[in-house]
Amino acid sequence: MSTVSQVDHNQLANKVNISKQRVLVVAPGRGCYNKDELGYLQRFHTDKKDFIASIDTYRKSLNQQGITQLDGQAKYSFKLHTTGENASALIYACAMSDFKDIDREQYEIVAVTGNSMGWYIALALAGSLNEQGAIEVINTMGSMMADGLIGGQLIYPEMDEHWLQDCTKTMIIDDVIAKVNNSEGCELFSSIYLGGYRVLAGNEAGLKLAEILLPNIDGRYPMRLYNHAAFHSPLLQQISNKAKALLPQELFHQPQIPMIDGEGNIWTQYSTDLQKLHEYTLVEQVLAPYDFTVAIAVGIKEFAPDKVIILGPGNTLGGPVAQAIINVQGFDWRNKADFISVQGILPRLLAMGIKTQRELVIKY
Repeated sequence: MSTVSQVDHNQLANKVNISKQRVLVVAPGRGCYNKDELGYLQRFHTDKKDFIASIDTYRKSLNQQGITQLDGQAKYSFKLHTTGENASALIYACAMSDFKDIDREQYEIVAVTGNSMGWYIALALAGSLNEQGAIEVINTMGSMMADGLIGGQLIYPEMDEHWLQDCTKTMIIDDVIAKVNNSEGCELFSSIYLGGYRVLAGNEAGLKLAEILLPNIDGRYPMRLYNHAAFHSPLLQQISNKAKALLPQELFHQPQIPMIDGEGNIWTQYSTDLQKLHEYTLVEQVLAPYDFTVAIAVGIKEFAPDKVIILGPGNTLGGPVAQAIINVQGFDWRNKADFISVQGILPRLLAMGIKTQRELVIKY
């Protein structure tokens, strides 16, 4: 009896002594619901019928196809699944559903952030937008260009083979931006600083010239981003104006979890000015470059998480997040080799879009 009692006592003591792991949660942006993600809601979130139905009800009121129907298509369609009005709602539903599945007994969420459209999702994760406000903001912003995209985007590497910033590539990108903007009828801007990549936004003439001027890398880059507009650039001024008119400040609330925006600013439950948050979300964030690299750096340095969780669908942010962490030597990662060797033994970057890593995050 004494032996059994001692074992029980030790197990209880071990449970008490196990502290929660601190995690930074990252929301994805556009371009992460691809062919392999078709059916994501059906595979992982059949228990979230009420949440998903509320999104479908909202979209039905706008004569838009429900996300249940989109996710349940027999075949993936670029034309159907990548348009802003469909992709935004689908990605939000998948990401928020994943967020609901994080094991809160194992993990303490110390901050949230996101890439590009992921900022709107981060607002929802933190409670700054309630469920109704979140779908209204996300669906409205995603549907702004349903009648035609304004400009476009391309992506280009800004790192070397070790995932360290390559100053030569940076100078080439900056030089190309300057040359394009000095050419008549051409406009080109830095849109997103994405770990080891730079996303550029511009008008069609500007993007075409940039594709000529940027050195070809592996027959892959520069790469156009399909169905992406000139997000985070001055070209979207009319979108910003329209968003402010359609989405009132009253939709926004004090966050319950700290949020890190695309300038590296931290919005807390104690100090958030809702007027400034509304202005940032619908003006600065729409018109100015989104520095996702800085957002991750701030999350690592200011909140000292034990791990980083990337919400699904997909895992397109895995590399950029790791590159941003390497950039500040977070987790003692100094290059790609460090990341790969440690990640294979004790993962500190957990992408819920990857089944084996998802299993380390959710509660059974």
